[in-house]
Amino acid sequence: MPKPFVSEDINTIVKNLGKEAKRFAGKTILISGGGGFLGKFLVGTFLRLNDTVLKRNPCKVISVDNYITGIPHMDFDFKNRPDVLEVWGDIAHPLPIREPIHYIIHAAGIASPVHYKQFPLEAIESAITGTKNLLEFSRRNPVEGFLFFSSSEIYGDPDASNVPTKETYHGNVSSIGPRACYDESKRLGETLVTVYQEKFGIPATIVRPFNIFGPGMGYADRRALAMFAYRVLNNKILPVHGEGTQTRTFCYITDAIPGFLKVLLNGKPGEAYNIGNDLNEISVKDLAELFVRIEGNGGSYELIPYPKDYPAGEPQRRCPDLFKSRSQLRYTPRVSIADGIHRFIEWCRTDPQYKSTSLPSLSKSAKRKVVTKKKSRARH
Repeated sequence: MPKPFVSEDINTIVKNLGKEAKRFAGKTILISGGGGFLGKFLVGTFLRLNDTVLKRNPCKVISVDNYITGIPHMDFDFKNRPDVLEVWGDIAHPLPIREPIHYIIHAAGIASPVHYKQFPLEAIESAITGTKNLLEFSRRNPVEGFLFFSSSEIYGDPDASNVPTKETYHGNVSSIGPRACYDESKRLGETLVTVYQEKFGIPATIVRPFNIFGPGMGYADRRALAMFAYRVLNNKILPVHGEGTQTRTFCYITDAIPGFLKVLLNGKPGEAYNIGNDLNEISVKDLAELFVRIEGNGGSYELIPYPKDYPAGEPQRRCPDLFKSRSQLRYTPRVSIADGIHRFIEWCRTDPQYKSTSLPSLSKSAKRKVVTKKKSRARH
């Protein structure tokens, strides 16, 4: 069974899904990348639905991962459950599936710049060959829904007039740059989805996540949130690359998973949808200050040059336009960045990978320092 933080978040996800969750009753869902951060939450969500909403007619989950970057985590323990089959498998090769599949969620991928620089060919294979293999399976064995996990990275570095960024923006991406193995393969993956939808009628949709975070994130990914959490909990200076003026929006996991499943169930075939939080665009420097303020231990941050092994071409702004998801899917993110980070830090405090020493709990005074931003659209 999942541990407390994860279990509570999965309960929130199930609650936010509402009546739509009943559409998974009696279905079999194949999840590629089930061992990754998002994949584990997806698996956990379906199993919690079986324990609550779908008791009389539970769904079955087949989780596939080659564990090149995804790793088992003690907070996501799904062993000894008959409703989930966890399989080691590489989607770059056709999967020997011999049972009916109703939904496919293609969440496999190598999203961390540190990892896709180490495994560029594997990143390409997952997004292109893996996508084609799953689409071919769907063509031969018709499914009710197919969800391809793309990325906000396909937009590249948009100009100011295209921030917040709509799904109709074509992107500003280098095909030969240091991030191209990830960015361009995701773009071609989207093309494959639309071609198979148009040519063979596969009910496939595309989701473009914007910086999802929450319990279960690996420190080894070296993402800003994970790195900041580790540093602030261990009384180390937070490193901010460059001038720290580059911005991002961050979406807490309990907002993200319902959004993904809404795209799967209600999205228009062949179309893409942004899922994230459009209310909290923040510079990396201000993000570091927020971590320090929330933890309340007198920490600090410093501006440092980009490491030599960090892929160049980092986008300067990243913020989704959610009009399409709000109007068509009734998607609404609820968790402020401050509340999400506060909860994420508290989970990190319990996780061995974020500890270099024994860490005390937040003091009551520190907890009171959390500031929740008002839910108003960021001005640009």
